[in-house]
Amino acid sequence: MAKPEPDPIDPEQLPMLAKDVVKEAKFPMLASIDGDQPRLRPVSPVKTDGFTVYVANLKAYHKTQEIAANPKVELCYMDSKHDQVRITGRAEVLEDEPEIQEIWESNPLLSQYLGTSDNPALIIYKIIPHQVRFMREWALEYHEVLMVQNKS
Repeated sequence: MAKPEPDPIDPEQLPMLAKDVVKEAKFPMLASIDGDQPRLRPVSPVKTDGFTVYVANLKAYHKTQEIAANPKVELCYMDSKHDQVRITGRAEVLEDEPEIQEIWESNPLLSQYLGTSDNPALIIYKIIPHQVRFMREWALEYHEVLMVQNKS
């Protein structure tokens, strides 16, 4: 059986290709470090701005301690064609009250679980990318995506 040959990729198209994967996949896997053990779990972003991803969390969750100890994280998105986008970055606690309120108002599920946006159990992470990579299914080669932060 012949090895599949992926279609060539125009480097100028990489940001759009990557954003399309992020848009379709919706639920990435988040990797963090627990001491010397990697941990991986699916997350539901509450906002995406270019390749900056916001993830709501409860302070009681174990990943809160993991991220506090080591804020280096990676998100991995995979779409229905098995194309991948990996966003490597740093998770910061979102402190901007107007932005928290905007996220709160655009995600009604948060209020169903937490009541109000000032619930002390709520924490929102802003994952600031320092590297974005795209790979087509079976290509076995990642392409660096330019870090242009155009709004999606």
